[in-house]
Amino acid sequence: MTRVAAVDCGTNSIRLLVADADPTTGELTELDRRMTIVRLGQGVDRTGRLAPEALERTFAACREYAEVIRGLGAERVRFVATSASRDAENREEFVRGVVDILGVEPEVITGDQEAAFSFTGATKELTGHEHLSGPFLVVDIGGGSTEFVSGDDGVRAARSVDIGCVRLTERHLVVDGQVAEVPTEDQISAVRADIERALDLAEETVPLTGGCRPGEGGHTLVGLAGTVTTVAAIALGLTEYDPAAIHHARVHAGQVGEITAKLLTSTHEERAAIGAMHPGRVDVITAGALVLLSIMNRTGAEEVVVSEHDILDGIAWSIA
Repeated sequence: MTRVAAVDCGTNSIRLLVADADPTTGELTELDRRMTIVRLGQGVDRTGRLAPEALERTFAACREYAEVIRGLGAERVRFVATSASRDAENREEFVRGVVDILGVEPEVITGDQEAAFSFTGATKELTGHEHLSGPFLVVDIGGGSTEFVSGDDGVRAARSVDIGCVRLTERHLVVDGQVAEVPTEDQISAVRADIERALDLAEETVPLTGGCRPGEGGHTLVGLAGTVTTVAAIALGLTEYDPAAIHHARVHAGQVGEITAKLLTSTHEERAAIGAMHPGRVDVITAGALVLLSIMNRTGAEEVVVSEHDILDGIAWSIA
């Protein structure tokens, strides 16, 4: 048994998992799992740089996580940084800050590495599941990018594309420095066109069209990260976010379509009033839901299996 700490720093959030990993049994015993919205990717798509205020928010979360890691006595720590820090010119400033606080250097991983970690974390406990058969198509909708990974016991194909809820929101839904209260038809069309172009790129590597029909030789679609779990929470009618209820929930394509349509016509205040909505997702959930709906339309998936276990769990296993 090894006590490990995994940190995943993405475009919208930074997350921590401290767990006891037993490679002989394949069990991961969670001791602490937390998430902080830091919006590290603020403005990166436009400026190519990490904003000073975004760095400070991220470093503040790192200081909190350092206390948790020390308190629980984790033997090994791995810090993985994804889309925003891959794209930034001043990533070295980010690296130095993390080293000073946590004593480990953040690994700015490739999209393919990110995909592999996400696949392991999401599917390790699904293999052999009575009601969920492989092969799997895992989609991880992040703030700056979305990963597509297909496989069974291991990864067969993977592709990362630059569509995420933060990137799409900043690219198409911001007017005069503010996120549009309710997006216009032209703005929605621009987001959809961007997504479709990215799906075309993903499909060059990972089979998507008609590929998610379990029982017909297709994949089981597994969805990860905050966009998917929030849509699932809304579909389940939760009044507050409940990871246990969300984990392995199945959300039908029709529900995703209805929720997306409602989000597209909701004001900021109405989205913020949704009980299970994290305040840091209020202004980006609409773009994220459009990504999920477009993926389900492209693949023909009748439902998405939602997993609370994702890249964090994959990072933890990589340490163990």
